Amino acid sequence: MIEAISSKWWLFLLRGLAAIAFAIIAFAQPGSALIGLMLVLGAYVFVAGVLALTAAATGVAGDRWWALLLEGIIGVVAAVLIWFWPLTSTLAFVYFVAAWLLISGILQIAAGIRLRDVIDNEWLYILSGIISIAFGVWVFRSPGQGVVLTAYLFGWYFLFFGIMQAVFAFRLRSLHNTVTKVIKAA
Repeated sequence: MIEAISSKWWLFLLRGLAAIAFAIIAFAQPGSALIGLMLVLGAYVFVAGVLALTAAATGVAGDRWWALLLEGIIGVVAAVLIWFWPLTSTLAFVYFVAAWLLISGILQIAAGIRLRDVIDNEWLYILSGIISIAFGVWVFRSPGQGVVLTAYLFGWYFLFFGIMQAVFAFRLRSLHNTVTKVIKAA
């Protein structure tokens, strides 16, 4: 198994390089990168919706066929909306992220206050909640900048992910060379 995985080290390298390429695009063209992500999300939602409709039509869910039917219809409609209004969908996504930041910030503060008697330095958790709320408010007030910020966050994620994948690929390559030598010696 180790030989099979390590012999495919180049796939991990390609995955890492693709992530790094996307990171560069996200930093250079943040709006375009985020719209591109939304279009890919639309494709995923469409496929998931079609699969749910197929499952509903084939009776896989038994008595719950109607839930899959509803999920499928919502998925296909959401995909069409994303594709026909990518800018609006991107803005809606940014507002969703802002709402998530606000809600999670409030919950972090509440949890930090409840943890005061249990752990030390709970103020760090409370501070993270305050920072989440501040970012959420900032994104709601400046959605255009929120789009750029969201694209940059994706860019940083893909950059770090890509670097880690590339490092992993080269470690796999080294392991593959070692395994190949052991197999040839035996």
